[in-house]
Amino acid sequence: MRRIGYLALALSVAMLNGCGPKLPDYPPAEKSVWLDQHWQPGVRDWYHHADQGTMTFGIPYEWLLALEQPTLSLWASGMFADPAYLDQFGFIPSPAADNPDKLPVGFAKGAPIVDPTSGEAWLNPQSKQPFTGTGLTCAACHTGRLTYRKTALFIDGGSALIDLGKFRTALGLSIAYTIYLPFRADRFAARVLGPNASPEATAALKQKLSDLLTSGKAALALDNNVKSSTIEEGFGRLDALNRIGNQVFALDLAIDENYVGTSAPVHYPRIWDSSWFDWVQYNGSILQPMVRNAGESLGVRALVNLTDQKLPLFASTANIPNLFKMEQDLAGKQPDAASGFTGLGSPAWPADVLGPIDQALAAKGAALYKDICQGCHLPPTKSPDFWDPQYWTEPNAAGERYLHVKIIPTTEVGTDPAQAQGMEYRGLRLPSVLGITDPSYGPALGQIVQKTVDYWYKTNNIPPPQQEIMNGNRPNELQVPPAYKARPLDGIWAAPPYLHNASVPTIYALLSPAKERPAKFYIGAREYDPVNLGYQYQELAGGFEFDTTILGNHNTGHEFDDAPLGGGIIGRKLTPDERRALVEFLKTL
Repeated sequence: MRRIGYLALALSVAMLNGCGPKLPDYPPAEKSVWLDQHWQPGVRDWYHHADQGTMTFGIPYEWLLALEQPTLSLWASGMFADPAYLDQFGFIPSPAADNPDKLPVGFAKGAPIVDPTSGEAWLNPQSKQPFTGTGLTCAACHTGRLTYRKTALFIDGGSALIDLGKFRTALGLSIAYTIYLPFRADRFAARVLGPNASPEATAALKQKLSDLLTSGKAALALDNNVKSSTIEEGFGRLDALNRIGNQVFALDLAIDENYVGTSAPVHYPRIWDSSWFDWVQYNGSILQPMVRNAGESLGVRALVNLTDQKLPLFASTANIPNLFKMEQDLAGKQPDAASGFTGLGSPAWPADVLGPIDQALAAKGAALYKDICQGCHLPPTKSPDFWDPQYWTEPNAAGERYLHVKIIPTTEVGTDPAQAQGMEYRGLRLPSVLGITDPSYGPALGQIVQKTVDYWYKTNNIPPPQQEIMNGNRPNELQVPPAYKARPLDGIWAAPPYLHNASVPTIYALLSPAKERPAKFYIGAREYDPVNLGYQYQELAGGFEFDTTILGNHNTGHEFDDAPLGGGIIGRKLTPDERRALVEFLKTL
């Protein structure tokens, strides 16, 4: 098997820490509500667990179910995959009926593991049958949760509140304790191999565990090399683009110099409507849906062969049919004024839980929105003006048109530039055998992903017309502007914290001058604030303290204040009453 990245680093970090991560103690909800967003339960359940071909954790499904929680005990502790335990990291318990092992939303059981970099199956040493792949799927990072007075609200396509760093540490400790604590390895082997496993099979399984620690030393060295430029991500954030680049260009290619720090964590974005944007990602860098989704799969470790020339280059475990179906379910049919967005919709304000909207105050906010917000974020999606042709592209050959999202330079909007700059300036060393014509980050990633998708099309005899459909009827074009896109604000109330890097905890704070925004606050609490629109952010044991003075975490820009426009000032200072009116109006979107 090839170098194991995610888990190897997890093991090394875990051994250094020597104890499990401190997690928030969340009070149980008495009622759970999945908000109506146009999806039928069957579509939701499939999306929550659909396999993307990923091996995010670096271990088989059977191992995940067999591991114990990372406690320093000789006796059996709770199971690592217990949904109540994983809930503490932010993973949402799954409502799906067809989920026999009760794994959380976003965990997928995949196909038998055959590594495309070696052509070898990963076999159970006792049964000689292939182990099963497992990893994260889109729903892990794009399903939101808010709680209010003991009612939990769940939002498909919303912003996850998970902490992958703490999860990684806990998983690494779980593996390490399995190796080093007496009796734990035997219990693990009995679960994986069966109670009557041969001594040879047991020894082979334990050796596989030990191999993970050995490979972890190299991974830890990579992480230490870039520690000075690494920013803690915490709950609700991930430096997705740099992590994708590290996986593909450093770990998959085994070129250590391509490894960089996670220097620009971003808030998990809400994804409703986005299938119909002309450009996606925070910096408006990607045009084609298939390249976007397949790139995400490679980033969360779908296996791909980029090194062994004796085997087919670009062969991958990425599940292209499932990626296409996911996009179709999210997109729905061509949106128009009569039907609106027919795929995954934005959530409506649940007045029965969060309280009624003050319609008179919202009407005042509507006038303010038109005056100071609409120029960038477009008219409300429920209004006739939103469907004016000026906001949409001309129909393409497939008869589809897409929403023009305004892309605003960082010099104008003034928000932290780290994410946009990181993609613009990241350099790479690439082997010539890959045939990459542009070694800069964005184009190189786009070409590798395209070659991976094209290999699957070729080997599965997909005709060109069907390829165009699966590609979303759009070419593979990328750009790396030093800018961020301004998307429509429908459902914005359900996706805190705010700005692309989650540096502002509430919408009310975002409408305030930067000097009035919290300089430090905590992320990790689930309790919602329906007055200011955001999570509660007071000190939280086991939560993440967000320090906005750190580059990458700045909370400046997108500011309404009494100063000349530009450099982050985008409008006049709003009175407290005007801010309240805008907050009330945003509940209606």
